[in-house]
Amino acid sequence: MDKISDPTKKSGRSAASGIEIREMVLDDLPSVFALGEQLFTAEKWPNLYRTWDEFELLSTFSTDKELCLVAEKNEKIVGFILGSLIEKPRSAWVYGYMEWIGVDPEVKSRGIGTKLLNKLTDLFIKHRARMMLVDTELENQDALLFFKKMGFGNETKHIFLSRNLTSHPDYLKRKAERDQLKMMKESNVKQDQQEIKKD
Repeated sequence: MDKISDPTKKSGRSAASGIEIREMVLDDLPSVFALGEQLFTAEKWPNLYRTWDEFELLSTFSTDKELCLVAEKNEKIVGFILGSLIEKPRSAWVYGYMEWIGVDPEVKSRGIGTKLLNKLTDLFIKHRARMMLVDTELENQDALLFFKKMGFGNETKHIFLSRNLTSHPDYLKRKAERDQLKMMKESNVKQDQQEIKKD
């Protein structure tokens, strides 16, 4: 059985002191979204099979609010974790799925991710989850080391394939139509401005 560190025991480090882990509220969504935008960029993770966007955040928050947590220091959101429960029909098992975790780079390596994950683990256990699942990019070595340190194992390979559609003829056609429409709108705005100047 994998061992997950006990959140009630002090590690001897006080780096995460002054951090409050609490349930996310509606007013936190803009700060959480902005932090996610900073962390999960297409430039940094071009093959990320899930997209960090408003829908991803709102969907998880609206369906599993109790499993969405923030880390706050001096009234500023410095981290978050989003979880959900998976219940399969005709199965006694309930799975806890950690969907996203993010910590502000300015406070990275201070135990905030550990505190968030430990609190989410407690919530999953409270909801009868028998197993906790996480996933990450193979290239994300920091995340892999963190999850392994937190007791995750039984690594399973899953292949995600991607296809860039920006050179597909239909994509190029639609892009040309959008570009043409944009130029027409800009032209109309310029004409309107010139007419206003004449008046």
